[in-house]
Amino acid sequence: MIYTMKRRDFIKNASLALSAAFIPKMAFPSFLEGNVQQAFVLPNGIKLPGVWPPRDIPMNYDPMPLPYLEKKPEIVPINVGRQLFVDNFLIEHTNLERKSHTPRKMSFNPVLKPETELEKGKYGNPGATAKDGGVWWDPQDGLFKMWYEAGWLQTMAYATSKDGVHWNRPSLDVVPGTNQIVPEIVADSSTVWLDHYTKNPDERFKMFLRSPNSIPGSTERFNYGFCMVSPDGIHWGKTVKTGPCGDRSTIFYNPFRHKWVYSLRNSGNVNKVPIGRFRYYHEHSDFLEGARWTKEDMLFWLGADYLDDPDPYIGDKAQLYNLSAVPYESIMLSLPQIHLGPSNEKCREAGVPKITELKVAYSRDGFYWDRSDRKAFIPAERKEDSWDRGYVQSVGGLCTIVGDQLWFYYIGFGGDKKKKDPIYERNGMHANGSTGIAVLRRDGFVSFSSQQVKGTLLTRPVIFTGKYLFVNENCPNGELKVEVLDTDNNIIAGFSADDCKPLSLDDTIAQIKWRNKKDLSALKNKPVRFKFYLSNGDLYSFWVSPDAEGASHGYNAAGGPGFSCGIDLEGKKAYKKAEDFPNLLEIC
Repeated sequence: MIYTMKRRDFIKNASLALSAAFIPKMAFPSFLEGNVQQAFVLPNGIKLPGVWPPRDIPMNYDPMPLPYLEKKPEIVPINVGRQLFVDNFLIEHTNLERKSHTPRKMSFNPVLKPETELEKGKYGNPGATAKDGGVWWDPQDGLFKMWYEAGWLQTMAYATSKDGVHWNRPSLDVVPGTNQIVPEIVADSSTVWLDHYTKNPDERFKMFLRSPNSIPGSTERFNYGFCMVSPDGIHWGKTVKTGPCGDRSTIFYNPFRHKWVYSLRNSGNVNKVPIGRFRYYHEHSDFLEGARWTKEDMLFWLGADYLDDPDPYIGDKAQLYNLSAVPYESIMLSLPQIHLGPSNEKCREAGVPKITELKVAYSRDGFYWDRSDRKAFIPAERKEDSWDRGYVQSVGGLCTIVGDQLWFYYIGFGGDKKKKDPIYERNGMHANGSTGIAVLRRDGFVSFSSQQVKGTLLTRPVIFTGKYLFVNENCPNGELKVEVLDTDNNIIAGFSADDCKPLSLDDTIAQIKWRNKKDLSALKNKPVRFKFYLSNGDLYSFWVSPDAEGASHGYNAAGGPGFSCGIDLEGKKAYKKAEDFPNLLEIC
């Protein structure tokens, strides 16, 4: 049984819309009734154990296990989002080559650098860094919006952009004549989240904000943060004091389970812990209620592991500095920030930023992370004259979607070797922080590739309620065909590779068609396999859409032009809206 509702209700309450329209009702038995309880079957068919989140993760330097890849669902529902080939969850067999890809930094970076008096910094260290802050597309105003730290260890500020590249600092009424927000709290770590799913317009924006461990002139030691909500992202309500956490703690939302996740860094002397910096996990259905966690609520989650190679010139053991995440299509996406050193003491002596850089991770259950690709996704440049020499970090929301592009906003620091002040806030290791963009093809994290010789990829049994098969593929000098098989690997009449109209193009939203079949309607709710035949090209993802526009009904990270909410209900219509925005793939 599939629950249905009118389109205006989809947009009004997008979280219910996604679950109700394209997830079998049994997947969220209580969520569809508005009662937030633990779901045991996720939209992708993964069955969670009775005790969740896990409480028995060992604190060691071993890579994280992936239970959902060891025991996969017999049949995978694919009604939610584009189906990405980031792991073997969907794959029965293939002789194609797996390729991982990384984004390219823009030559015109940074897009936001310290320029105003506020950004020059109270302690003389300039900065304009969304640490973790956030960059989101707000469909209500048709603008990109950024929340960032102005100056080092100073204050939160707000900026907007019509095109995502050129940013404006509006004069706000919070502190007249500036773009400052929340002036009463000294900023160090932060996350701002645009909540598309709340029913309360006064809580449309959520913020986690933590001050530094210590503030000059204050006798208080900060080992906690604050959570607050806002209708507009500018004027924030009463703060809720959080439970204990270290600096660089962050938050994110997991809509697959309707949970707020608090990604908490361990505090205290990290040198006394075998794995150094690591993350605790806490989750709650209510953002402000969940902020009142206790030490007992904090579960060990993960750290860096022995597959994270040390920097060859530094040699320090890798540590996990931060882990922020965002829902992207059918998965949770993260850019783990890996700390490679040197120590804070050595960096202060030299006036240079420590080396942290971003890697990539994927999760299908929101807790366990697949980190198969260990190459730096967004690296530190390590060069003296580079604006992102070191201390590279992600931004809340991780990436926006502009047509067939993913824009990853990130921050970096140039440092200032002339400033070797023993006072932490004045030292040059955290000077000259700015924000830039790296761009990647949409869904472009991993592709399965065939050069010259035709290869195949056979999926495991999948089930869907849509009608039209779409792919993201790049084979202008090759060919892609698809056939549909039953669970016994018999070709279904009319859906053979010979019946398929071949594609020879580079397109992130291309429809697969068969000569004598209008669509896949006859196969709804029936387990089938897709077999892809590819020569001289790359296949990134596939999905079955309920409409010919190719809307995936998956999550769209931090959004982008043409999207009306946090879910892709538009498909090609969003591409059309993005045509007037910069094509950074061509520029870089």
